[in-house]
Amino acid sequence: MKIRNIVFLLLSSLGINLFAQENLNYQKPSAEILALADYQRAPSVSMNSKKEYLIFSYRNTYKTLDDLNQEEMRLGGLRINPITNISSSMTYVNNLKMRKINEKEIRDIKGLPQDAKIAYMSFSPDEKYMAFTNTVSTGVELWLIHLESGSAKRICDANLNANLGSPFTWTADSKSLLCKNLPSTRPALIDPKKDLPKGPTVSNSDGSKSQNRTFQDLLKNKTDEINFENLVTSELNLISLDGTKTSFKKADMFISESYSPDGNYLMITKLEKPFSYIVPLSRFPQKSYVFDLSGKEIKLVNDVPLNEIMPKGFSSVRKGKRNMAWRSDKAAELYFVEALDEDKQKKKVDYRYEIFVSTAPFSESAKSIFKTKQRFAGVTWGNENLAIVSDMWYDTRNTLTYVMNPSNSNQVAKELYNRNYQDVYSDPGSFETKKNQYGRQCLAIENNKLYLIGDGFTAKGQFPFIDELDINTFKTKRIYTSNIPNKKEDILSIEDFKKGIALVQIQSKTDFPNYYFRTYSSNAKPTQLTFFTNPFESIKNVTKELIQYKRKDGVELTGTLYLPANYDKTKKEKLPLLIWAYPTEYKDKNSAGQNTQNPNEFTFPNYGSFVYWVSKGYAVLDDAAFPIIGEGKTEPNDNFMEQLIWNAEAAIEAVNNMGYINPKKVAVGGHSYGAFMTANLLTHSNLFACGIARSGAYNRTLTPFGFQSEQRNYWDVPEVYNTMSPFMNAHKMKTPMLLVHGDADNNPGTFTLQTERYFQALKGLGAPVRMVLLPKESHGYAAKENILHLLWEQDQFLEKYLKK
Repeated sequence: MKIRNIVFLLLSSLGINLFAQENLNYQKPSAEILALADYQRAPSVSMNSKKEYLIFSYRNTYKTLDDLNQEEMRLGGLRINPITNISSSMTYVNNLKMRKINEKEIRDIKGLPQDAKIAYMSFSPDEKYMAFTNTVSTGVELWLIHLESGSAKRICDANLNANLGSPFTWTADSKSLLCKNLPSTRPALIDPKKDLPKGPTVSNSDGSKSQNRTFQDLLKNKTDEINFENLVTSELNLISLDGTKTSFKKADMFISESYSPDGNYLMITKLEKPFSYIVPLSRFPQKSYVFDLSGKEIKLVNDVPLNEIMPKGFSSVRKGKRNMAWRSDKAAELYFVEALDEDKQKKKVDYRYEIFVSTAPFSESAKSIFKTKQRFAGVTWGNENLAIVSDMWYDTRNTLTYVMNPSNSNQVAKELYNRNYQDVYSDPGSFETKKNQYGRQCLAIENNKLYLIGDGFTAKGQFPFIDELDINTFKTKRIYTSNIPNKKEDILSIEDFKKGIALVQIQSKTDFPNYYFRTYSSNAKPTQLTFFTNPFESIKNVTKELIQYKRKDGVELTGTLYLPANYDKTKKEKLPLLIWAYPTEYKDKNSAGQNTQNPNEFTFPNYGSFVYWVSKGYAVLDDAAFPIIGEGKTEPNDNFMEQLIWNAEAAIEAVNNMGYINPKKVAVGGHSYGAFMTANLLTHSNLFACGIARSGAYNRTLTPFGFQSEQRNYWDVPEVYNTMSPFMNAHKMKTPMLLVHGDADNNPGTFTLQTERYFQALKGLGAPVRMVLLPKESHGYAAKENILHLLWEQDQFLEKYLKK
């Protein structure tokens, strides 16, 4: 026997795999895919409410690996760059341009920072200015654009603190901005790698039951606590338009600042101690105070304790005042809600929530104005006699919408809508708002009419609409229905109620989405505002159609089918099929079977689907419907596996019956819960030749207090958790699978460890599996190097296990 064979056998006997990993440099996908993936994205567009200016925000199509490779601290659920004091995952705009509505030419804004990293853009209340932050190597600056002159200038050096979000708030008079600045004497941060602990970390349970998800990036020890406090502590200063700084509040852990509509009061919310090692900062103690404009404290209006104990169920909430904010229709009146069922969804009560109001200077007790039957879901204020309130209940998917009189709690509210919120065919739309005398958004009330804008999904297709609702009779009248042949129109807002003008976006399969003014009161041709072109010309001739089919229990399903350009439907060459999907839970078959896809939507390939591969001769079924239904007292996951396979069988059969595919050459893929779906389909069915699972969770015992839409914990239904866990059934998985995960995943439940351990199990059991960990990536992938390599990996995998 030759020596090299003896060595090979010896290493094998020791359990050492000679080919455990590859030292692979970044690769790029084939030319067909690269032509689609390597493009320049169009700018995003914003318009001021006076319809004077369009602002165009440009950014790179992708980040770079260097963008991800920055200093980072992960504390309290945040990921912070401690040098620049802004989120380490911030996506920046690198250029701004503008155009007056009545002009055609887009012009540069003078004086913008070089190598700009722009974020947090905000119009002033009078809409004469736009403020934004610019991140430099040493921190975050504040800049200002004067819109009339189209010029920008810096008004604050790089010492803003954006670790908790936007670091500035406009004052009501548009003359100043209230800013969070770094304290002048902030202590140096402690390097956790060099700081030796002075003792163990100890946590206790007092016996109270709680059901917390598996949060990421939590505080872990005293060093984390000290660094977290230092990073979120700010001074509050008023900075005028010329850059003059005036101190307003000494350093503290300020979370948010909100001026009353009349501008005479300021509500400030602060973080308090103790911190927690098991929940993120949103559940740390908080106190909210109202101050006058001189900084004098008027009243402590809310005191929220640490919230580590949460009852079971998605409709359970913490105790105390919630959703506290200024009423947009009043000069200075706060509203808030409190639960009436001791915050426990299992308790049977007639009313679940009560809405209170309290008027500045808050010398009187808060006044109750309304009670909801279910969990409070929101309120849109109109005037002192009219508001729209909604509630919802997760277990039944029910939502109620009320018309109520905020000034008369004895007046019986009108129950306007009572519906399943997943029933998109019955969706009445959203109430339109407009700015009031305080510059705040309130219900648009014109001649005793309210207005609703709806998506308009129906069994026959999508027909967006505008409805008029009479507030005296509560009858609706449809005043506009979109029905443009071979195009999709989204109604964004009503810009002029008297003239009947709406801002819309129009697109088609091959026409990039552009903005228009639509005069819905006439048949006039819409006025085009933007002129973006299609960056994906190479696939403009692909076949795209919405297909509808049924699974074996009669539930209607849909998917968008793509066939290669010049595919001959008469000869019907048998193509390999790629299915991309994501499971969704429902409580009834009717809602589950409704279609929310529009075949006229612009074809926008991205790494989040398989559409790229239509350019390489594959058939692609994108966004295939995968409903998981649990009617009555049955939970969706009680029959998860059975329904998952039914969905897959129906999709393959539908395309196969059209004569386009080889049913033996079908692959499935998905991201996050779609990856979980993929692993289960490869494990429990023989429908697929291979599959691609990205950033999934595969062992549900590692998410024991619920996952996705599952409210029950592991100990309630261990058989559900075990059956649904691909890891527990790894010995059954024999189909080739590509596992991909970002090595810095920040999503609750989808720790990178999930993929690593699943791969180890599959490898140990002899399954044909490949694992790719993308450096520096979190749950969604961002760096160009990683995304292009991902596409190369997928392409190589599909060529090997499917196409050939």
